[in-house]
Amino acid sequence: MGKRDINKSNDEYAGLVKETSPNSPVVKNCFRAFVSGGIICCIGQFLLNVFSSFGMTAESRNTLVSVILIGAASLLTGLGWYSKIGKLCGAGSIVPITGFSNSVTAPAVEFKKEGFVLGLGAKIFIVAGPVILYGTLTSILVGIIYYFVR
Repeated sequence: MGKRDINKSNDEYAGLVKETSPNSPVVKNCFRAFVSGGIICCIGQFLLNVFSSFGMTAESRNTLVSVILIGAASLLTGLGWYSKIGKLCGAGSIVPITGFSNSVTAPAVEFKKEGFVLGLGAKIFIVAGPVILYGTLTSILVGIIYYFVR
């Protein structure tokens, strides 16, 4: 098979992909993502305001709001609702902290097939493990740079 035949088959494949792929409503998807991400942020701000009215410190408020949003997203994932929200809202539901919570919880929910130890114990770190590892290494590197630069 020569180079010309490969290019021809690549062109045929590209044409087939273009023909069978559905058109994506980009503007509608961007609007949905903007609104849904905004709603999640408004919920977070509402919780901040409520906790502020109780006289909590800023650090306590921020931590509690993060915990509530992460817990709510994990609960919705476990109930199977977060995937439906994600299909409707798109990237707006994935970008905030709730999306990360969903990414960590979703593989862990699949433990039913493989048992508690090998299923839950192994799958929960599919997404969280690399994020925690690289986040920790990056923070150490930034800390070292900051220590020597200041």
